[in-house]
Amino acid sequence: MAPLGLTHAQYSLVASLYGMHRTGTRPSQRQLADHTGLEPLYVSKLARALESAGLVERARDPADPRAMQLSLTAEGREVARRAVVVVQGLLEQLLEPLGGLGDDRTKALTRDLRLLLAAPLEGLTDTSPDSTPRAPQGAPSGRAGSPPQR
Repeated sequence: MAPLGLTHAQYSLVASLYGMHRTGTRPSQRQLADHTGLEPLYVSKLARALESAGLVERARDPADPRAMQLSLTAEGREVARRAVVVVQGLLEQLLEPLGGLGDDRTKALTRDLRLLLAAPLEGLTDTSPDSTPRAPQGAPSGRAGSPPQR
């Protein structure tokens, strides 16, 4: 994204706005934050930077004067279109060993990754100093190739 002058986070915003523009949606900053998974305060900061760069327009929402609606400028739509083409090319290149975007192996990988991302991480998020990582129930304990600890 660097050749297009975008960070990864900025790409997330402009690509999302580009897709929403194509469906006639003009989201609020909060809706865009929900859509991208980014924090609302961060989306606000990114939107201001993109506005300064001439890629995004921010306007008060007529239904809620506290909210800001976002849309891409003509230049923003062109940058987003080019960025999406670059990312699509990278995806094709990355997934070529699996047969490309439309291949059944790629679809299976996508399905499996979604399952992993949706899985709860219970017991794996304790970061207190006295916490000791534990193997999931039924998993062997100790390091691979080392004798069990007593």
